[in-house]
Amino acid sequence: MPELPEVETVRRGLAPAMEGRRIEKLVLNRSDLRFPFPENLVKTVENRTIVALGRRAKYLLIDLDDGMTVIAHLGMSGSWRVEEEDDAHLPGRFHAPRSVNALHDHVIIELSGAPARRIVYNDPRRFGFIKLARKAELEAEPSFAGLGPEPTGNSLDAEFLAARFAGKTQAIKTALLDQRNIAGLGNIYVCEALWRARLSPFRSAGHLVTPTGRPREGLKTLVPAIRAVIAEAIEAGGSTLRDHRKTDGTLGYFQHSFSVYDRTGAPCAHADCNGTVARAVQSGRSTFYCPACQKG
Repeated sequence: MPELPEVETVRRGLAPAMEGRRIEKLVLNRSDLRFPFPENLVKTVENRTIVALGRRAKYLLIDLDDGMTVIAHLGMSGSWRVEEEDDAHLPGRFHAPRSVNALHDHVIIELSGAPARRIVYNDPRRFGFIKLARKAELEAEPSFAGLGPEPTGNSLDAEFLAARFAGKTQAIKTALLDQRNIAGLGNIYVCEALWRARLSPFRSAGHLVTPTGRPREGLKTLVPAIRAVIAEAIEAGGSTLRDHRKTDGTLGYFQHSFSVYDRTGAPCAHADCNGTVARAVQSGRSTFYCPACQKG
């Protein structure tokens, strides 16, 4: 599933193509994705101007000029692409053919202005979804209720996590994947951040908090590691797993910088470690780590 850096990459790719444009026509090629489309979706968005594109956790937010927001989730295989009459090919780093099978083009947004431009949502597995909400009421939307702070924002710090983790016996990796603790953080970047902080993914979250509720050194190290790995992944354009692409059809290339994720059997990349990357399963998900140096 695309994680926060991938969704942020999509947002940055779509924003210049969509912001300030009016939606002339919305075409729905089926009645649903993971969930049925809102009954009033076409009527609500047609002839509205796109004010801004935002993101919350792994959700793309399309703000309209009447105060409504389109909430889009990519699911497992969803992607957006920009199509223009005079720009059918958008070469980029790690270029690969785009998935343009019309059978999977479920949503088409035709925009006003020149050049003629269409924004197409393609989703072979149809695990993505689109919802509507008023922007002023987004935090009350069930998808957002209870979400923790963004890993890129100033509200995430060691003290906040210490308050969340105090007394918790669940593994730190599981706690980090809980969207109520940190919004948008997924399996790839949790593995990478724990490796950078040299923390065992199996250590209990409560172990990183003192009896008085203060963050231990490991937790203080973990927060900047999370920030760094997310920032680097966004800068790199996100990671590509299976069929995820950037909006211009090119591949994200942070996957070439993975230190532990999907590197079972490879030497640990820490210069002072002679360990080997291992794989385990936690809560049904693969965990990649170095048993030699992730002991904190």
